[in-house]
Order: sequence, then C-alpha cells, then structure tokens
Amino acid sequence: MFLIILGILFFVLATVLGRTYPNTAFFGNAGRIVAVGFIIIGFFTSCFEQIQPGEVGVQALFGKVQPGILTEGLNMINPLVDVRRFDIRTQNYTMSGVHDEGQKMGDDAIRVLSADGLEVNIDMTVLFKIMPEKAPEILQTIGREYRDVIVRPITRTKIRDFSAYYDAVSLYSVKRDEFQQRLFKGIEEEFKARGLLLEQVMIRKIDLPMSVKAAIEAKINAEQESQKMRFVLDKEKQEADRKRVEAQGIADYQRILTSSLTDKLLQYEQIKAQKELAASPNAKIIVMNGKGAPLMIGGQ
Repeated sequence: MFLIILGILFFVLATVLGRTYPNTAFFGNAGRIVAVGFIIIGFFTSCFEQIQPGEVGVQALFGKVQPGILTEGLNMINPLVDVRRFDIRTQNYTMSGVHDEGQKMGDDAIRVLSADGLEVNIDMTVLFKIMPEKAPEILQTIGREYRDVIVRPITRTKIRDFSAYYDAVSLYSVKRDEFQQRLFKGIEEEFKARGLLLEQVMIRKIDLPMSVKAAIEAKINAEQESQKMRFVLDKEKQEADRKRVEAQGIADYQRILTSSLTDKLLQYEQIKAQKELAASPNAKIIVMNGKGAPLMIGGQ
C-alpha cells in the first residue's frame, strides 16, 4: 500500500513538473513511467498477505471488520484492507504475589474472603487461547486487549465468588481440588461466550493468615505427637506380648520336663553315663555310693 501511495504522489509530481517546465518533459515522462511501476508493484504486493504459523488474520476495510479469517500461509486479499493478526496459540495469564512473576508488576495476588470471614491470598495462572473463527467478533466487540478486558477481570471475579463458599482451611487443604474444578467451569462458560477457549486453571499458591497458619501447624504437631505415642504404645504392647509368650513357653517346658523325669528314667540315664565314663581312655577315680550319682576324681 505504501508503494501505491508513493507511486501516485510521484506520478502527480512528474505530471505537474512536465507541464510547468516544458523543457523537462522528458524527465516528466520518465517520472510518470517510474511512478506507474511503483503503483503496479505496490498493487501486486498489497494483494497478498502472509500469515505466520499460529496466527490468523482479520480484515478491516475502511474500519469495517470483514467476515472470515486469513489462515497461515499466503493469502490473496483486497489491497485496500487492513489486516489485524491474532495469536491463536496457547497463552497464559499469571496473577502472583511474587514481584515480576505475573503480567502485572508488584503484588498481583488475588485477595478473597473465605466463608469464615478470613482474607486469603491466591496466586493462579490461566491457560487459554482464541477460537480462530471468533477472531473477527473479538476484534469488533472487544479489541486486541482481550487479556485486560476479559481474561483478568473475569478470572478475579469468579475466584472471589466461588471462594465465599469455602472456609480458609478447606481451601488450603481438603477442598482445594473441588474449588479449582468449580472455578474452571465458571470461567470456561464466560470465556466461551466471548470467543476464548479455557484450557486450564492452576492455583499456584494459597496464602492463609498467620493466625490460621499457626493453628494448622499446632494441629499438625499434635497429630504427629499422637501418632508417635501410639507407635510407642504399640511397640511396648508387642514387647509385653513377646515376653508373655516366652514365659509361657518356659513354663510349659518345665512342666513337660518335670512330668517326664521318673526314677527309672533317671536311673537309665545314670547307667548310660557310667558306661561312657568307663569307656573313656582318661585315668580317673570313680567313687560309687550306691544311692546317688557317682563321684569322679581326676578326670580330664
């Protein structure tokens, strides 16, 4: 388009110069030829528009948005239209209390009130992308600043609405997944109505008040102490059971041994021992008293 305008201006200038100064008619004709060349080149270059991968083009003719989109690759267009490009790849919008981590400078965490009236700070990231076929509608009704016009305010409003159904501790622990799923469904409907496709809602951090944190830590410590005490008691109980079984085994052994040691059995065992002593090659003196066990003197 620039070459067309430049060619027209050059053509007019060459024509005026040729008529004003007849002696320069040759240069005027040459200038007009060059100008026509500029116009032709500009016309052909303006009839084609190359769209990069991951983008779509929306055409606007004299401020009026045209239906349809230009897809990636080379497209033939009206040389008078203005092409606005939209990124249709996955985009993210982060709101965080950490400096320089999100799209906004400084502390951009979402401050919400829980069901029990406590203020909770939430860091989150939203993944979304533009529906390609909705790009003309977005340009016409929202504009190219859809991140600040749609993504940011809807996300912050929805997270404040849904957090009012949960108390602070539940948001932090057992109800976190449920809260994230409900939030996803609520934001998804609002985005879809405006030509945006929500892919994922990620709650990065939930920061509770210091008093609540201290109460949670005290509860966790108490539970850990209770578990430790239960472990010690179970260990002592197991040790007592082991000693009880061991004592019962010793008692049973002694009872069985006592009931089986008769006089004849003891006499038989004594005779066997005497035979083994007699067969031993070592020198010894054995004193037999006829009543009890023999007395051995000098045995090795």
